[in-house]
This record gives sequence, C-alpha cells and structure tokens, in this order.
Amino acid sequence: DVQNEDGLYNYRCVTRHRYTGETRQSNSARLFVSDPTNSEPMILDGFEQREVMASHRVELPCKALGHPAPKYRWLKDGRPLEPDSRFRQGVTGLLFESAQPGDAGSYVCEVWNSYGNAEVAGRLLVTQPLKAVVSPRKVKGSVGSQVSLSCTVSGSEDYEISWYRNGEVVHPGSGVRITGDNRETLVVEAMSKSDGGAYQCFARKSKMSAQDFVQVVLEDGTPKILSSFSEKVVSPSESVSLVCLVKGTPLPTVTWTLDDEPVARDGGRRVGQTVTTEGHVLSYLNISQAQVRDGGVYRCTCNNSAGVVTYQARINVRGPASIRPMKNLTAIAGRDTYIHCRVIGYPYYSIKWYKNSNLLPFNHRQRAFENNGTLKLSDVQKDTDEGEYTCNVLVQPQLSTSQSVHVKVKVPPFIQPFEFPRFSIGQRVFIPCVVVSGDLPIFITWQKDGRPIPASLGVTIDNIDFTSSLRISNLSLVHNGNYTCIARNEAAAVEHQSQLIVRVPPRFVVQPRDQDGIYGKAVTLNCSAEGYPVPTIVWKHSKGAGVPQFLPIAMNSGFRIQLLANGSLLIKHVLEEDSGYYLCKVSNDVGADVSKSMYLNVKIPAMITSYPNTTLATQGQKKEMSCTAHGEKPIMVRWEKEDRIINPETSRYVISVKETADEVISTLQILPTVREDSGFFSCHAINTYGEDRGIIQLTVQEPPDPPEVEIREVRDRIIALRWTMGFDGNSPITGYDIECKNKSATWETAQKTKDVSPQLNQATIIDLHPSSTYNIRMFAKNHIGKSEASNELTVTTDEAAPDGSPQDVQLEAVTSQSIRVTWKAPKKHLQNGVIRGYQVGYREHSMAGSHQFNVVTTETTGDGETLLLDGLRKFTRYGVVVQAGNSAGMGPSSQEVVVTTLEDVPSRPPENVQATATSAESISLSWQTPGKDALNGVLQGFRVIYWANLPDGELGEIWNVTTMQPSLELDGLEKYTNYSVQVLAFTRAGDGARSQQIFIRTREDVPGPPGGVKAAAAGSTVVFVSWLPPLKLNGVIGKYTVFCSNPYPKVMSEFEASPDVFFYRIPNLVQNRQYSIWVVAATEAGRGNASTIITVEPLPKAPARILTFSGTVTTPWMRDIILPCRAVGDPSPTVKWVKDSNGNPAPVVTDGRRSIHSNSSFVIRMVKAEDSGYYTCMASNSWGSDEIVLNLQVQVPPDQPRLTVTKTTTTSITLSWIPGDNGGSSIRGYVLQYSEDNSEQWGNFSISPSERFYRLENLKCGSWYKFTLTAHNGVGPGRISEIIEAKTHGKEPQYSKEQELFASINSTRVKLNLIGWSNGGCPITSFVLEYRSVDSAIWTTAQRASLTKSYTLYDLQEATWYELRMKVSNSAGFAEKTAMFATLSYEGSESSSFFFSSSCCPEKHLPTDAKSLAEMLMSKNTRPSDTMNKQQQTLRMHIDIPRAQLLIEERDTMETTDDRSTVLLTDTDFGETSKPKSTTVTHTVHYQSISQATGPLVDVSDARPGTNPTARRTAKAGPAARSRYASQWTLSRPPRPSSSHTLSSGWRLPTPRDKESDSYSASPSQDTGTAASALVMVSTESASSTYEELARAYEHARLEEQLRQGKLTVTECFVSDTSSEQLAVGVHEYTDSLASSTPSESGICRFTASPPRPQDVVRVANVAVPKAHRPGGEPVHLPPYLRMDFLLSRPAAPASGAQACLEPLKTRPLKRPAPRQPAPAEAPAWPPGSAATLPQRETRELGQTAKISTSQESLLDSRGHLKPGSNPYTKSYTLV
Repeated sequence: DVQNEDGLYNYRCVTRHRYTGETRQSNSARLFVSDPTNSEPMILDGFEQREVMASHRVELPCKALGHPAPKYRWLKDGRPLEPDSRFRQGVTGLLFESAQPGDAGSYVCEVWNSYGNAEVAGRLLVTQPLKAVVSPRKVKGSVGSQVSLSCTVSGSEDYEISWYRNGEVVHPGSGVRITGDNRETLVVEAMSKSDGGAYQCFARKSKMSAQDFVQVVLEDGTPKILSSFSEKVVSPSESVSLVCLVKGTPLPTVTWTLDDEPVARDGGRRVGQTVTTEGHVLSYLNISQAQVRDGGVYRCTCNNSAGVVTYQARINVRGPASIRPMKNLTAIAGRDTYIHCRVIGYPYYSIKWYKNSNLLPFNHRQRAFENNGTLKLSDVQKDTDEGEYTCNVLVQPQLSTSQSVHVKVKVPPFIQPFEFPRFSIGQRVFIPCVVVSGDLPIFITWQKDGRPIPASLGVTIDNIDFTSSLRISNLSLVHNGNYTCIARNEAAAVEHQSQLIVRVPPRFVVQPRDQDGIYGKAVTLNCSAEGYPVPTIVWKHSKGAGVPQFLPIAMNSGFRIQLLANGSLLIKHVLEEDSGYYLCKVSNDVGADVSKSMYLNVKIPAMITSYPNTTLATQGQKKEMSCTAHGEKPIMVRWEKEDRIINPETSRYVISVKETADEVISTLQILPTVREDSGFFSCHAINTYGEDRGIIQLTVQEPPDPPEVEIREVRDRIIALRWTMGFDGNSPITGYDIECKNKSATWETAQKTKDVSPQLNQATIIDLHPSSTYNIRMFAKNHIGKSEASNELTVTTDEAAPDGSPQDVQLEAVTSQSIRVTWKAPKKHLQNGVIRGYQVGYREHSMAGSHQFNVVTTETTGDGETLLLDGLRKFTRYGVVVQAGNSAGMGPSSQEVVVTTLEDVPSRPPENVQATATSAESISLSWQTPGKDALNGVLQGFRVIYWANLPDGELGEIWNVTTMQPSLELDGLEKYTNYSVQVLAFTRAGDGARSQQIFIRTREDVPGPPGGVKAAAAGSTVVFVSWLPPLKLNGVIGKYTVFCSNPYPKVMSEFEASPDVFFYRIPNLVQNRQYSIWVVAATEAGRGNASTIITVEPLPKAPARILTFSGTVTTPWMRDIILPCRAVGDPSPTVKWVKDSNGNPAPVVTDGRRSIHSNSSFVIRMVKAEDSGYYTCMASNSWGSDEIVLNLQVQVPPDQPRLTVTKTTTTSITLSWIPGDNGGSSIRGYVLQYSEDNSEQWGNFSISPSERFYRLENLKCGSWYKFTLTAHNGVGPGRISEIIEAKTHGKEPQYSKEQELFASINSTRVKLNLIGWSNGGCPITSFVLEYRSVDSAIWTTAQRASLTKSYTLYDLQEATWYELRMKVSNSAGFAEKTAMFATLSYEGSESSSFFFSSSCCPEKHLPTDAKSLAEMLMSKNTRPSDTMNKQQQTLRMHIDIPRAQLLIEERDTMETTDDRSTVLLTDTDFGETSKPKSTTVTHTVHYQSISQATGPLVDVSDARPGTNPTARRTAKAGPAARSRYASQWTLSRPPRPSSSHTLSSGWRLPTPRDKESDSYSASPSQDTGTAASALVMVSTESASSTYEELARAYEHARLEEQLRQGKLTVTECFVSDTSSEQLAVGVHEYTDSLASSTPSESGICRFTASPPRPQDVVRVANVAVPKAHRPGGEPVHLPPYLRMDFLLSRPAAPASGAQACLEPLKTRPLKRPAPRQPAPAEAPAWPPGSAATLPQRETRELGQTAKISTSQESLLDSRGHLKPGSNPYTKSYTLV
C-alpha cells in the first residue's frame, strides 16, 4: 500500500549476528513513487514450495501489483481455505504462526481485479523433527556373544542411518552386518573386547539429524581356572584323576597335553568335560592304571574367543627313570629358546646338560633348571649355540641314562638403511634396498603407503640376489609417499621405510588487479598461487600515485590488515592513506619467485565530522542542534527523529544549511520544546559513495512523574513498600518523600519520611500497630521540581500475637477430676487482632514449678469464656494459666491460679492387710494406709468389714467397724471360726475400694456341752445312748466320753467314742437299776462341759424309744438325703413315717425316688424344693411308742436380685441392687454383666456379697448400656436379673435455632456460622459438610476433623440455588441439618424466591393433640415385638419435656414387685361407658417399706424409655419376713354423673379463686396400718437445674389428671448448685416417712404424695379422654394406644361434626384387695394452707385437641415454697 510520502525515506537493512550481537547496516535505497495506472494483477512475490518444521512459523508469499488493488483468495487441495485461528491472511501472504502436519498440502492463491487475474500455486511441506531411539536400552554381553541393535526413527519416512562405535563409523565386514531398508539394524556376530562401548545411531535428512545411543557392556569372558590339580607321586597301576574347573564366556574349550604332546586317548586314558549348574566347564583326565610312561608334565589349555589360559603340573609314576626321545630343534639367532628333557619314572637323582662333553652352563647366556630338566639359551648365536646337546639323568648313584638333541640356528635378514634425497618434479630416481646379512634364500618386495605399488605409477623394481632397486624415470606429484622394502627368509621377515617428497615451483592461480576502495569499508586485494611445498605470499605497499617504492606491510597493526589463507590481502577499514600500489610476491624455494602489482584507489563517502552526542533542553524553551558533513561532493544532509524524516515545513522545526570549501553545516531549530521532543535525532549526510549519520540525544527535562507504589510485604508492625519510578523528567531523581497516616486521620497529620535515597526502590515503615489500617502515598523529586502524589495505598497490618493476657481468670473445682476455668478476653488495645482461641495450660501445682503445663486449645465464644478441664487427678492442687491467641500466635500467659480438685473416695484399698488370731475370741488386724495418690482426699478413717464363714457353708452376720488407726483388735468373736475380713479407707467423699478378702480362724478352745443326750433301754441289761454335737464346737472334736454312774455323781464307768459316732451301747447293766448318764466332748484344748444328766433303767420289757433327735435338716437340692430314725425297744419297735401336708399328716409316699430303709431311715433321692416340710417318724411296740419331727429344708439357688440405676455421669454408671430370696443359703457373691447397646460382647465383674452398689468407669459418653446381675449361694448361681438399660450423660449434637447459620453470602462464597452447634455434653468426633447445586446430583464433601466456629465455602456459582447438609457426630450419635441458600449475582442482587429452610435432628417438642401425643409416646416407647402380644405387659409412655422427662407406667396386676412408686389403673381410668359398670375407680400407690429403705435414692435419670430398670414381672410368695412392701394407699373416685368427656385444648394457670376440682376418697389398704406417704423421685438432668425447671415439669405433667386432687409436697432436695444444702419446703407430716435423714444423691428431690382433702370427695370433674380418629367415621388402622382397652371410651351424644369414640372393653379382673371406702373422719388431718386444689379446666367443644401449657410460671415461689393455689398430684410420676 505504497503512498507518496514513502518516497521521502531511505531504506536499509540491518543484520545482527546471532551469537556475538554484532550488527551491520547496508547502504540505503530510495523508492521512486509514480502515479498508478489501470492494470491487471502482476505477481510480485510467490512460491513453489515451502518446507517448515512442525510448530514453527511459516509464510506462503502471495503479493501482486495492479490497479485497482487486487483481491485475494486461498485454496488448499482445491477447496477454499476455511477460516482458522492458527493462520491469517496478511498483505504479503498466508501466515502460519505454528504449522502442524495437517497443514501440509497444495495451496493456490487466486488474485484478481477488474482488469484480469493471476494465481500463485505451491506446495507446503511440514516436517517433524527427527527422533531416533535405539533398542534395547540396556545391553550386556560377553566376548564371543552376538549383539543386535535396532534404531527406530520417527518424524520422516525418508532418511539415512549411520552407525558409530565410540565415535568411529561402523562398516559392515567380518562379523558385522547392517541390515534393513534404511540400515536400521546392526548385528555384531562375535563380540570381542574391543567391540564394547557406546553405539550411536545417527539419522539424517537434509539439514535435520537426530541420534540416540546405548552402552554395550561386555563382561570379561577371558578363561579363568577356578580349581586344578597339583604335582603328585603315584604308584604303578594306581588310578589318577586330573581336573581343571574353568569359567569364561563363551564356554572355553579345554585340551590336555603330556610333555607338550596331545594326550593319546586309549583304554587306559579317558578325557571328558561337563558344564556345571553355575555355567562353568569341568574338564577331567582319568588314568585307570598308571604306568611309568604316564608320568610327565600334564597341561590343561583353556581357550575361547576372549583368550587362553593354561595350567600344568608334573605327575610322577614310580618306576625306573628314563628319558623320552627328543626331536631336533631350530632356533632363531638373536632370540631365546628352550630345550626340554622329558624324564619319566621316579625317583631319580639329578638332570644335567652337556654340549661337547662340557657341563652347561658355561656362559652367561645359558641356564639349566635342574628340577624340571629345562635348558634356556638366551640371545642365540649361530656360531656358539648351534650343535648337539645331551641330557644326562642320574637314575642311581652309579647308574645314569642320557638322550641327545641337535639344535640348528637360523639367521634372519638385515636391511641396510636408506633415505630418499630431495627431488624436484621431472627428475629421475634410483633407490637400492640391500640385505647385508641373513640366511639365503631371501625374498624382497616393495610397498607404497602400506599397499603394493600400482603399475600405473611407472615405477620399476629390479631384484638381484640379496638386493632390490626402485627406479622412477619422471617424477610427478603422484609419486609422493612412504616406500617400504620388505625382506623375508626362513627365519623372519624385516622391513625398512623412507619418504619420497617431490617439490614444485610456485605459479599464480589468481593475479592482482587494480580496484577501488571506499573509505571506511572493507576491501580484499585478491592474489593466490600454488606449488610444493606450499608457497609463501608476501604483500608490499607503495603510497601515492608516483613511482612505486614498495615497502613491506605490517600485519599486526590492530589487525586492520590481514593476510587471508588463500594469499589475498584484506583491509577491514579502508583509510585515505591506504591508496597506492600493492605488490603480491610468491616463493617456495623451488625455482624462481613470481610477483604482480596493482593500484588501489580510495573514494571518500559522505561523513559526519562534527555533531553533539547529547544535549539538554528545558521544557518550553528553544533548542538548536548542528552537524558538519565531509566527503565527495555533492553532499545532501537530512534530519530524522526516531527514523522519521523531519519535514522542514513543520511549525516547530526549522532547518538551515551552510556550505564551506569542503564541509556542509546543517542546523535544526526546535521552538518550543515539549516532552515528546526527548529522544534521538540524527543528521544524515549522503553522497554517491556512501552516507553517514550523527545521532544526537536530546533530553527535555521537567519535574518527574509520581512513582507507582505497591505493597511488597505486610507484617504485624511493618509495611514494606516497593515502587516503580515513572518518567523521571529526564533529570536524575534526587529523592523520594513517603507519607503514612492512620486511615481515620488527615494527610496534614501524616508521618513523613523525606529525601529517601534515589538509589532505593523499596522501603519499610516500622513501629506500626498490629491489625490497623493505614494510608500511604509517595512523591518523587528531581532538580526541576517535585512530582504529583502517587497512587494511594490502603493497607491493614497483620495481626500480632496479643500483648495482653486474658483477664479475670477464675477456677472452680467441679468434681474430683474436673475444674471449670472462666476468663475474659484481654484488653482490646492489647489483642492485636481478632482473638480466635485460647490455650489453657494446667499442671500439678508445685512451688518449684518443675512440672510442664498440659495445654488445651479452645475457640473463642465471646467476651466470657469457659472451659472444663477433666481427667485430672483427684484432690490435687492444679495451677492454671490462660493464653489468648489470634491468627498470629499466642499471647502472654495469665498469672497462674491455683485450685484443688474435689475429694473422692480412695481408689485403692489399704495394702498388706495382715490378720493374726490372738485368742479363741479375738483377731488382731493391721494394714498399710493407701498412698497419697490413691486417697483422693483427707483420710477420715478405716472401715473393717468382716463376717463368719459357718461350718455349714452359710455366712454369718456382716459387721463393720470404723477406726482411725491402721490396726484393729476384733474381739467377741466365735471360737475356732473362719472369718472373712476386708478393709477400706474412706474420706469425706465416701468409702473407697475394699481390699481382697483374707481368711483367719480364731484359736481352738474346749467345746461346749453336747447339744442333746438321749438314753433308752434295749433290754434288761443293755442301754443305748445317743447325743448331738456341741452347738459351740470351739475346735476339732477329738472324741466323746460317755459317763455312766450309779449313784450319781460317782462314776461307775466311762466309755470313749469316735468324734464321728453319736451313739453308744452300754451292756452288762443291772436290771431295774437307775443309771445316770452324761456325755462330754473333748478337743485338743481339753474336755468341755458335760451334757445334761439323764437317767435310764434297763427293763426286760422296754418300751419303744427313738434315739434320733428332732430338728431341722438342711440340704442343697438335687442331692440324696437320708432322714434317720433309730429306734430301740424290747421287742423291736415298728417304725412309720408321715409328712405334714397343710396341717394334715399323711403317710409318706414311697416310689422310685423315696423309700424307707431297713434301719428305719427315710431316703429321698435327688431332693427337690417340694420335698421340704415336716416329717414325723413314729416308733411303737407292745410297751410304748415314741416319735420325732424332722423339718427338711431344701436349699435352692438364690432368687434374682432387683437391679437399679443409682447415678450416671458422662463416663460412669452406678448400680445398686436389693438381694432376692437367698434360697435358704447365704449369698456368697454376685456377678455383674454389662454390654454396650447393640453389642453381643458382655463383660463381667465379681462382687463381694456385702456390696450393694457398684460403679462402672470409663464408659462412652451418651451411650446406652445393658446390665444383669446374678447372685450365687452355696447351691450355685441363681436366676439372672432382668436386663436393665441405662445411658451415660450426654446426647447427640444439636443446633441452636437462635443462631443464624449463614454469616455472609456473596456471588461465589458463603460463610457459615457454626457456633450454634452444641456437643450435647460429649466431645465432637467428626463434622461432615456437603453441598450441591439444586440441579446437580453430585455432592461436594468438605470433611473436617474438628468443628470450628465458622467455615467458608468457596468457588460457588453466582446466582445459584444450593442445598446444604451437615452431619455432626459424637459418641452419643449424630445430628443432621439441611438448608437451602442462593448465591448473589455479580451485581449483588439476590436470586428470585430467596429463602432459607433448615431442619435438624428430631426436635423433642410435645404435639398439640392427644392422638399425635399418644402415637408419639407409643412409637418412642413400645417395641414392635411385644407391644400387642400380651395383655399383661406394661405400657410405658415417655414424654420429652425441656430439661425433664415424664415416665408414665400402667400395670394390670397387683403382683408387681417394683420397688418404685407405681400407679395401678383400671380399664375405665381414661373413659366412661354410657352405662356405668363400676362405681369406684381405684388407683393404688405402692411404695417401699420403711425397713427396706436403707439404700440410696434411685436416680433413674438415664433409664431408657421403654425399659423397666427395677420391675420384676411376678414374685414368688416367700416368707413373711422377706415381704418387700409394707403399705399401700388406695384412692377411690365416685361414679361420674355424666358420660360426656372432653379434652381441653388448653390449661389455665392456677389462681386462688379457681377452686373446683375432682375429688377422691382415701383409705389405707388392707395391708397398711398407718398413713404413709408415697415416694416420687426427681433427678435433674444436670446439677445446675433449678426448682423452677422442676416445677415447669409438673405443669406439663397435667396431661394426666385422674389423681390431680391429691397433694404433693416437696419434702427435701439435694441439688449440687446449692452446695448440697438440704432444703426442706412444704409439709413434714410423717416423721417416719421415707423423707428421713438418709443421704440422697445430689440432684434428687423427694416429694410426698398425700390423699385428697375430705371436702373434695364429692366433687367430680371431667377427665381428659383421647379419642379414636376415624377417617370418614370408620375406625381403620387404629394406633396401638387406641387398641389398649384401658384407653378406649365412647361419648354418650357426639356433637355435630364430632367423631364418636369406641366403647371400651369389659373390665379385666384384677387380683388386688378390695378397696375400702373410708369415712371422712378417717381422713388424716390436713394442715391449713398447706395445699390447694387444682384449678378447674376450661371446657371446650367436643373433639378439640389438647394443648400443652407453654406457661413459664412456676409452682414454686422465689423462696422455693409452693405458691398459693398450687396443687401438685398424688399420682406417683417418676420425673427424670
């Protein structure tokens, strides 16, 4: 697109050396622009073929000239080229920025205008870089092996391959093959050592090449002998085996020789070889029967392509010595030779050599080896050493043998040295080669350069005898070379070499010619010549155009003049003085020298001789610049600025020219100067021979531009700046000013730093305050002035670790192992940022301070912080410090605060308990106090528990004694009795762990009197005596002594009986004489007291008497038992057995299990419990009768104990129990089994029989556990108790609705507020957060190990709805929360229909209608497997109330054995029929008897709904002494006057004027003699519960109103946050009630339920009745609570729109005492003002639903007393 102004410019090209950076500029050219004329397109630039490397830039030129301007179109492969971003069509052609292989093809550029058309056609070739890969990549071979290499080339199909080894070209040849279409495969057949190394494959195509290589590693395959044979002596006929074990690659070949001769294989010799598993060759030579001829030197030779190795040793065969025949030898003169004397046979004495009868050696060149018979001749001489040699072997002292050998010496040729003289071309040559010595015949040959001389050289060779000559008639250059003469004879071949050089005189190849040179340019003066030796060229110069006077040219003057290799002279920079004559002279000392002269004419181009390089100007002022030009005229001067020609007609530019004799002066004037004038101006001088320019740098100075400031680094107290200087005003910067201020301040008050060094480009502002915002700006200054202000930065410093410690750190010991730490944040100005968390350090406090702090990290929650430290040591002083932290780190610690954890019971029992029996009635005990670390408090004393282990296996009464000393004397004990003893320590917190039982027996003493004595006559001279063992054995009975006297106390005789015999026959008495008889027992301590003295009289007619005593017989069940009945009399009496059955004696039944033996004993096999009873044995004869009664008591395993939960914490559960019937045998101990819920793994603990509670530690927080307890007595283990379930404190996490979930939302991020999550009392174990857009099915998960205060979701899409769900877990369970949110658009607007919806774990709120309430209760507390299958099962409802839970139980039988307060309801308690079927509704309140209430109150706060921790379904009737229930209240309600029942939709608060209420009559039940109070137990969820919260729980409990006319009075409370102070409120009417001084567990309140007022008996109120909801009026799919008959009712007259209720089933018969209707006078007295009746409910329309009262008003006033008008309930609720 040439314009007219394009003709104003000069054009030149500039080249730049790629490596050196040197630039060179061409001469200039001008364009001559003419006006266009209409013409068809004419191609100016085209192409036929372009080749480009892939990914490189290429242009297909297509430029045409024509008018009008032509149009262009490109085609590829005949199709129009589609637009693509990879190429573009420019004004000069089609440009590919990065060519791809797919761009290759045929291209056509079509050009046309209105006058015609043209085209450019060509082909584009896109080549890819060559790439060569040699495989395999790793090659390991061995000498002799074959190696094959393959070279794969990519990037082209047409290429050449060459192979290199160690940098040298590999040629095919012997053992080397190169195959393939492109020689891509190299095979080396038999590798030698020299074949190893680097093999390269070079691929070439035109200018491209690629290579790859591999390393071929050859292992050393030279044979190596690993093991061989040694010299030995053998006897004839002895076998010999010689072995050579050799390794090598390839496998070596082994040959054997004997005395240098191959071993002959015959019947006696065998040679073979094998290859071992290791790849070695094992060669052997076996001789079966050695003979003397087999002796000699054996050699094994191992040979492969890698080398040869030999080994030899001599084998001597015993026998007569002899010498093997020797062959004549030929030796070479001048060399060494050896002569061997091969001796066979053994032994021999010596071997000696002789020559001409002279003993050898006789000169220095001879040496004889006597040990092996070898003679060595060094540097053999023909005259001296040739001849006959004799080997003499001394076989015996006087016997020798010898053999001779002739040595012939041959002499090798010797050539007399010769040299070629100096010859010139065309001369003749004759050179002789003479062999001056050596044995004839001698053969002589010639070689040139190592090869036979070609006949074409015209060389003649003449051989005569021992001479040979070489003749050349006409020398030329081809005869140059090295000539070798070679002489050979039978001895050797020798050679001599000499070089022939042919010299040629010099001559010109290129002669010098006259030429012009341009000043400042380079010029070459051509001159070259040839000759041999290579001629030398010398240049000379003569200045000026006069007569030449040539002088040598100095070639070292700055290297401006150089002599080129071809002889030409190069002048790099021509000067004016270079003009003149030049002479080129050639010589080589052969012939005459040659020379030639020429003239150099130097022309002067235009040159700028004077101009200012740099100049300054001030903005707005005038500036002039001049330059002076010199050279051949005419000279034209032109001004340019930045390669742009200055138009003199421009208003601000004026150009003037002045010419002198030989110079031209041009001046440029600028008025006025502006910033844009700064730059490079050039004045150009142009003439015919060249041009020159002078470059002038004009600098227009002004104040600088402000710097561009940026932040380099920000820290807590410093800000590091970096700035980039803008335009400096063309004047050096003299300094910078920096200003910094607080964001809220003004610049006038800013801190200023002036005159910062201009050499700096960064600075640091220090002494700033952390987490503060600052404004920063800068100014630049130069000599002209000061810049404007820079860009203003707003920077906030980083946070720094707080400088202040937390304030008001306080400690509170919560438990024995936990401390509550509270504190406040540091002062605001010391926080240095946002406090994000704290580190609480705690340690066992010591004055030395040597203990390290344990650190707990917690996040901040607000100004007041709290942390509970648990897992601490009990009753230990702890020091606590608190540090605040922000994102920069932790601040200083607070002052250490010290507190002591609360006391606890000792964790270990007293140690080393020792017991010693000091007497028969006393035991001395001693023990060691537990260590201080186990006391866990202040020791209050020790408690000793002990009991007797009775001989019958029963346990005696359990005693405990308290002492302050670590020793105790127990006295008043039973004699010779085994006692079990345990010791425990106790603190103010209670009893600690018991020690292991130890057993000690009191000492032996004399026994007591026998328990009874009987005597009876068995005839006229014989009396039988029987007795019972002493009641107090006091030791081991050694014998019994029976005394018989007449008269008493004179002892007539005494008889001894064994200790296991209890009767004795006294013979030889006198008939009808009275005898006195008594019995005495004896132990090792002596005789005891005598028994009662009885009298007996021998009679001939003795009446029947039974010697066996009446009494009780105890036996374990499933045993055989004998009831004895030994009767005597004369005649022998008849015996009969009867058993008392309900007061009626009947003969005993005899069968296979029961029988009467011949000795009158009654035997019962495998006794059972029903065999217990009174058995009477009656004996009679003709003279009388007698009987005894035996009470048989069968012991059975104990009854199941009643197990209850006493207390729970987050990690422990305390259980207590009441033993069941012991089965007639003392309880020996208990086994407690426990299991985590949903687990089949059960653990167990053995518990002492004296224990009544047990605490399980280290349980999971908020987890359910199952427990059973089994008692065992002397019979065995009893029945397992019912499984009870309890949960440790804590629950699943919850999210507070008061906390807003979304802290902030923008278009791509959402910040979540997670403070609302509470851990439920159990540590959070995992937190999983997922989110997804509503139109996506894929969830994105962000799982975190811990729950933080906040969390931010990044990289969200703008204006998009998202679904969010969170799952937070702890050991108690998990909670989920979902929400919807929408991100904002980039404009900040919200998405349409923006809303949030969230849901968490099921909220525990009561429903608003009775149906939903009952369904909820039943679904939460009834298990499908046992909900409807048995009518006798207990319905247990569970209502969740904030901070309290209400348990409601219904039972259908009086045979319950629940020791809690239990309400028994009839079927009609919740409804009435149209015809009253009952006139009295009975509610019975059970409570435990006073005598049984010695244990702690039962805390059922964590009893699982739906389980019954303490109930037993039925109880066997036991002895009256073990009755578990002593009293009962019966409350009766009169019949209702109306059958219409409604359920109020709301409940009104109690008011003093609201007096109407239902009435009940009260009377003691049949088994109750006095009025008593029921027990209601309330366990707060935590110790911090208040009485108001308890009262609100009662308000919710008004859902049940059937007993609401009773009075409930708080009798005592023990709550932890009142310092365990016992608070008594309300009424104390019964001093013997359960509200005694028995200590209660903390957090438990007792409430006494009393009968209703007498005046309220006649009042009747409607009872809330749940109704069956039936769609369409039909009862379908009734929920379980409506199928329970005691909840069914039917209204008399349903109102319009109301739904009818079902008629209840008939009343079930109840096994309970008939209630008595008491008279009003029988009601107990009610203190005035103690209580008031419940308010009357408001009656609503039938069918309305009940609503829970949401009132927060309490039933208790601020002092804890009941408010006037309040009336709690007599029904015994268990509030948990």
